[in-house]
Amino acid sequence: MCETVPCDQFEAAFKAVELWLVDKAVLPIENSVGGSIHRNYDLLLRHRLHIVGEVELPVNHCLLGLPGVRKEELKRVLSHPQALDQCEMTLNQLGAVRVNVNDSAGAAQMVASEGTRDTGAIASARAAEIYGLNIIAEFIQDYSSNITRYLILAREPLISGTDRPYKTSIVFALEEGPGVLFKALACFSLRDINLSKIESRPQRNNPLRVVDASNKGSAKYFDYLFYIDFEASMAEPRAQYALGHLQEIARFIRVLGCYPMDTPP
Repeated sequence: MCETVPCDQFEAAFKAVELWLVDKAVLPIENSVGGSIHRNYDLLLRHRLHIVGEVELPVNHCLLGLPGVRKEELKRVLSHPQALDQCEMTLNQLGAVRVNVNDSAGAAQMVASEGTRDTGAIASARAAEIYGLNIIAEFIQDYSSNITRYLILAREPLISGTDRPYKTSIVFALEEGPGVLFKALACFSLRDINLSKIESRPQRNNPLRVVDASNKGSAKYFDYLFYIDFEASMAEPRAQYALGHLQEIARFIRVLGCYPMDTPP
């Protein structure tokens, strides 16, 4: 059995693992509709935790209200901004005022505690069960195939193997120059390693790079960090050779984790 410990902010989950308050943290990293959760990409770099697993979960957004309340009675709907955005068509039909709150479960709790019949929430079926709310409608998201990918973080890295499909996540920075990113990606292509994700984020500490533009003065460009997920284990020689090759090009590289892929059953 695993005891769950809630955190009110993403960074609090990172710190809970670092301070030995919990063994692992589970944090969202991307959604098939909303895209990447950039805050957690930044936190992965700021903290020294290791990715030890991933989980892909389908999303079922439910419209919740007090017992006996009908959909037509709702004048306000509370939820996290992402959940509200992902249910835009339903909310447009409803004509209710959208109210942003910190999280969807908290929205359900607020509806239950306030006891206002014209206020509903978008949250999970589990939240309805916990707070005694009625599920007015299920699967109200605009896209039925709505999936969120979560990362499992721990203090120590997982010892990778070759017994199953593995994924490795890294972050790196490159020197300025023509075709540098192409050369970096070629490190993996040359070894038949599939890239499943690439994300770029401006460097927080030094976001601008000055590049000489000859007699026209100097130009400024954003300086980026690149996050990559590739489908290979660090126990495989091809992955080791790819990273060794990348080190010749990159001015900074860090392995965020090597972990089993979440594959369909």
